[in-house]
Amino acid sequence: MTDAVVPVPGGPTVRVEPVPRRGYSTAWWGMATVIATESMIFIGLLSTYFFLRATASEWPLGGLELPELKYTSIFSVVLIGSSIPVIFGERAIEKGHVGALKVALGLAWLMGAAFLYRTVIDFRELHFGWRDNAYGSIYYTTIGLHALHVLGGLAISAVVQIKVWLGRVDREHHISVDVFALYWHFVDVVWIFVFSSLILSPHLGR
Repeated sequence: MTDAVVPVPGGPTVRVEPVPRRGYSTAWWGMATVIATESMIFIGLLSTYFFLRATASEWPLGGLELPELKYTSIFSVVLIGSSIPVIFGERAIEKGHVGALKVALGLAWLMGAAFLYRTVIDFRELHFGWRDNAYGSIYYTTIGLHALHVLGGLAISAVVQIKVWLGRVDREHHISVDVFALYWHFVDVVWIFVFSSLILSPHLGR
């Protein structure tokens, strides 16, 4: 932004300071739109899950074995907790602390990668397939879709971290960090609902 110069008749030229722009960037709003769309998809999947469960005489259908709970719960805490270093990183770069941002993003990436690795193990240990019945289909679809979102978040984080290490992110230029943080928090919040619905609640119902 440049200052506006206002000539005053019979007097000196007055330089008017511009009013700072407020609000979020176009990139932030673009990501918010994507998140709103993706949220509708997960709402649809979870609604389908509860509809199937409400109309079934037994759950899981076909007497299938429930998914593992212990380690999935531990790594769920790891994933949700990964939002903490991301928040720390956002606040750090607003103060110009690039080094702290590097550490925060790196830690969050490792936590997300650990969760994704555990998800792969969980899929391998399942005793049912996605074509066995409706339960298997909705389980694989919902958990698998979330895993893809985690993978996407890790890819975005990697790009942002490269930009940080190349010196393209600083106190005045950190839109990419803000956009990534918004997406990552979305991934974490979605998992709270997915985990509670598909993994935790069936165990509590027994």
